[in-house]
Amino acid sequence: MLENQPTNVVAAFEILLEELEAEIDFVNRIGAKAFEERTYERAKEALELAGKITGFRDKVAALRREWQTIAMAEPEEDEEARIQRRNLGRLQRGIRTREEFYYGPILQALIEKGGSARMPEVINRVGELMKGILKPVDYEPLSSDPDTPRWRNAAQWARWSMVQDGLLKADSPRGIWEITDLGRRWLEQHSQKGENE
Repeated sequence: MLENQPTNVVAAFEILLEELEAEIDFVNRIGAKAFEERTYERAKEALELAGKITGFRDKVAALRREWQTIAMAEPEEDEEARIQRRNLGRLQRGIRTREEFYYGPILQALIEKGGSARMPEVINRVGELMKGILKPVDYEPLSSDPDTPRWRNAAQWARWSMVQDGLLKADSPRGIWEITDLGRRWLEQHSQKGENE
């Protein structure tokens, strides 16, 4: 079995997902500005475009998960194959922490808060829980929002994926994150295994 190291494909998915998130943020800002200016037709167009890009982002995230399943089944490499793979023009090092690594800390933060909490409380606690996991690139500001470090944005996207996976409730009040029974079981299973994904 191959060592659990990021491959070019996984890194490419991470870069694509980050760019899509930045594009969604950009379109959201355009829509918010149009709404403030009461140009409602433009705001509606931005909302529709953001919805389409978000749907596409979800498809890319699903493809990334499918790829990870495929990559786990790769045959063992010999030394020559490993050297060739290393020389394929690996993407730049320092790729951000993968979205799945946020799952455990988000669920743990919610358990600590009694199962539900306001989004800022959860994210602040996630930052504390992930201090030893986050990479320097995770602390860099988003190009689309210089006041927001990359990891905070990634945690919010992880929440979206966790809702899709049934780990967090989809019908929580706005700004509130709530764990599901499935999320509790996920955390319990992964805590017992000592895994982080």
